[in-house]
Amino acid sequence: MFTPDAATQLISTYGLWILAPAAVLEGPIVTVVAAWLAQIGLLDLRAVLIMVVVADLIGDVLLYALGRGLLPALPDRLRARLGLGQARLERLATHFSNHGASSLILGKLTHTAGAVVLVAAGMARMRFMPFVLWNTAATLPKSLVFAALGWSLGDAHARIEDWIANASLLLLLAIVPVVLVWLWRRRVVS
Repeated sequence: MFTPDAATQLISTYGLWILAPAAVLEGPIVTVVAAWLAQIGLLDLRAVLIMVVVADLIGDVLLYALGRGLLPALPDRLRARLGLGQARLERLATHFSNHGASSLILGKLTHTAGAVVLVAAGMARMRFMPFVLWNTAATLPKSLVFAALGWSLGDAHARIEDWIANASLLLLLAIVPVVLVWLWRRRVVS
């Protein structure tokens, strides 16, 4: 959504005022750029870390709320077309009740699957406090890694954005076959 150069220009011009909304929309590259700007003295690193963690969690809660509020708003016919019947929603709720922590952490680490997992958690009506706690547990190390990357290699932010995109794609490509095999095995066993 943001190019590294646009993020750099916005953050260096407007500082923390623009950092929070930018980090809600595109956390990783904004975190890298903000940490780099802190390293060169334009921002305070502690404020950057607090801001990107809070912004990331706000984005997660918004996606959760979308999933939670979207389902009742969908007409029954559209729900059926999307495969969101009562039985599937009950299985989704059971999944998040039993495996919510691992699903949220995996979604957070893959970055590309994160939005889908967060919306699904809302649709499954996962309890809010465990949702926030597990997302916080996954957000802290993720934000620290991107901040460390920005602090040490931030002047290469354009290449870092490519690294983030490629790593996210590789993780997604690695996870999809595993999930498909798991689903197939569950179906065969049932």
